[in-house]
Order: sequence, then structure tokens, then C-alpha cells
Amino acid sequence: MTIPSNLSHKIEAGERISSEEALALFKEVDLMTLGQWANQLNQRKNQDVISYVVDRNINYTNVCVLRCKFCAFRADKGATNSWEHTHAEIDEKIEELLKAGGTQILMQGGHHPDFKLDYYLNLLSHIKAKYPQVTIHAFSPPELHHIARLCKLSYQQLLSELKKAGLDSIPGGGAEILNDKIRRELSAGKCSAAQWLEVCETAHQLGIQGSATMMFGHIETLEDRIQHMNLLRTLQDRTQGFFAFIPWTFVPGNSPLNLASVGGHDYLKTLAVSRIFMDNFKNIQISWLTQGIKLAQVAIYFGGNDMGSTLLEENVVRSTGVGNKTTVDELCRVITQAGKIPRQRNTFYQYLHN
Repeated sequence: MTIPSNLSHKIEAGERISSEEALALFKEVDLMTLGQWANQLNQRKNQDVISYVVDRNINYTNVCVLRCKFCAFRADKGATNSWEHTHAEIDEKIEELLKAGGTQILMQGGHHPDFKLDYYLNLLSHIKAKYPQVTIHAFSPPELHHIARLCKLSYQQLLSELKKAGLDSIPGGGAEILNDKIRRELSAGKCSAAQWLEVCETAHQLGIQGSATMMFGHIETLEDRIQHMNLLRTLQDRTQGFFAFIPWTFVPGNSPLNLASVGGHDYLKTLAVSRIFMDNFKNIQISWLTQGIKLAQVAIYFGGNDMGSTLLEENVVRSTGVGNKTTVDELCRVITQAGKIPRQRNTFYQYLHN
């Protein structure tokens, strides 16, 4: 089926397309044409710069009351493979980050059954007092929902307290696919789609920006992916609180969900459609962690303008058995080889080191 000429004209003109038109791109347009359009749109917003951030993931605990089918990371409280990092252990990790020229910690954990508000306030206050130069990008919306429910606080009360203690921004983890039927199947007990969005909107209203993610390639349909992106695009219209969209693929590995991996064709197509459909997002992040550095280099020409983090430490995806790693030197090399300009950024996508 030939794509209608009015749709190709809309895309080339940078006009907003509908959900139905985005679905048509998935089903009826070849990968290379999508890549060409996505690259043109990205070029207008970000020129030849491909950014990256030097950060460290700190998973302060892997204790979690949930049993998400895609997760190989969680552990029961008291299990031999569980951990709860002390402040001293977290300090040691931050010292290593600073030695590597890093600016950000991405801090996420499980849904711990016992950690109350004072635990999180003490953790943030400790880090901010000792390392004021480090940006604390922490606590995904499902974690925040869990803490709020455990402590009987509204999202606004919780986020206000966390911000005062030092929270700078929130990661968009735990979105998976924003469809409650899928969420009940994959991650029963985790916050609903509406609650995920409400946490983000409340944070944005309080001046706490964050990222948005989509984990795809499991039980969802193409229609579900478009619905997910449309929910994010609609919220972004209201708040402008997301600084980036990060689509990444489900990694089977050691997780309980026995499915095959998504291939590079589907990944690149989804990345390109994201760039075309999510017209109010300046930054679309490439996932070298799940796709490997070689496909990440190709993704530069399919709408991605950011390589994400160097990830001095990462435990969630690696617990599935994926061993992809990179360095600043390697990221800069693959970006330069692709004909682009590597630039280090901070959490808020501001370039560093002019």
C-alpha cells in the first residue's frame, strides 16, 4: 500500500501527525524511508550534535515486593542476593563517579516494604550536603507511587518533601506500556497508567522535570505503542516537563517472561516513528545498553540525538545477562565516525565544556 502523499508532505513539513497516521507508518512505510524522515526532523532540532551524559546508576536496594514478569533484578527482603546500600557504600560509588568526570547519579530501587519517607529524605539530604555538585536523578514514578501509598501521602506532599531534600529530577522508568491490561499482565501491583502519568504531571507542576520511557517488544501491539506515545505527547503538551523520550526493548535474559528479543529492524522503526510522532520532544535517546554500540551508531540516523549515559554501574538490564558496556572514548569515537559531533551534557540536556 502506498503512503498517502498528504501524510508524507505533513512529515516533511514538520506538522503533527495523528495516531492513525503513526500506525500507518509502522505498517505501511519501509524502514529506510522512515529513517530519512526521522533524520531530517532530528537535524532541524539538534543539528549534528549527539549528546551523552557521564553518570552512575545506583540501585540503593533490589528488595521489592513486586514480581514483574520481565524483571530479573528484584529480590525478597532477607534473601541472600538482596542488598540495601549504606550511605558509606553510596558515597564510595559517587566518589568513583566524580573521578570519572561524572555529573549525575540515576538512583532507583525496588518497592521496598519498610523504607518510609524519612529513609528517602535522609538519603537525599546526605548526598546533597556532601556532593552538592552532583545532580540527583532519582525514583521512578512507580517507586514514588509506592512510597506515597506506604506513607499515606499525596503525590504533591511526597514530591515537595523530596524536592526540598535535594531531588533534582525523576527518571521515567516503570512506564513499560501505559495500558492497564498489559500492566496487570506484566507487573501486577505496580501503579496504573493513569497513576504513572499523574506522578509525572505533579512533578512537572512542582518544577521537577524528568524523562519518559517505553519498554516494548513483549506482549504489546503496535496500537499499544502508539497509544503509549500519544499519552506522553498529550501530557507534554500540558506541562513541557519531559526533557527526553527513551524507547528501549524488553530483554528476555533471565526474566520469567519467556519471549524472543526484538530485532534491530523493529527497534530502528520504533525509534524513527517516535521522532516523527512525538513532535514536542526535543530529545530522543538511543539505547546502546539493550541494542549494543554498533546498532546504536546506526540509530543516529533514525531520529536519535542522545546516547544516554556511560553507565558506570548498571544492574537492572545486566541482571538479564546482557553484557553491553561502553566508555566515553568509545561513545565519542562511534559518534564521530558517523559524521556527528559528540557533546557531553548534564541531566537537563545542557551541553558542557564549550
